[in-house]
Amino acid sequence: MKVNDVMMRAPYACHLDTNLGAATELMWKGNCGFLPVLDSTGKIRAVLTDRDICIALGTRNVLAGCITVAEIVHDMLFTCSPDDNLHDALRVMRDGHVRRLAVVNSDSKVVGIISLHDILLRAEPSRFGKEPDLSSDEVVRTYRSILQRDLPVAAKTATVG
Repeated sequence: MKVNDVMMRAPYACHLDTNLGAATELMWKGNCGFLPVLDSTGKIRAVLTDRDICIALGTRNVLAGCITVAEIVHDMLFTCSPDDNLHDALRVMRDGHVRRLAVVNSDSKVVGIISLHDILLRAEPSRFGKEPDLSSDEVVRTYRSILQRDLPVAAKTATVG
């Protein structure tokens, strides 16, 4: 199965100069927690998550309208192609410790978004002697791998002893 068969098409997106208030409104309208961030030519440059917005606003004493997306997005970008198979998309998610990927064409234009949730809904359980094309076991292994992040130093010391 290909990414193209599973991805959400026509996702909402924002730009580097979009403020966090406007980005939050886009997430609200789109019922999503992930926006591709586009440059002035429409090519993807980063992604913005609801977590990014929450951390940015929680660590500054500034209104959401006063912070631009460019001020908080990271340089790391994990994407896949619509022609990739789902196993490749899961590998990128595992390697990047991310649950969602922007789906981009050869011109770096966003054509969709694929999430671990989207893939899980199409997975099948393994049966005796028969391994499905996309097993729910593989999706669960990916999710566990994503969740196994190092704790921040402060959290490690707080949980010891």
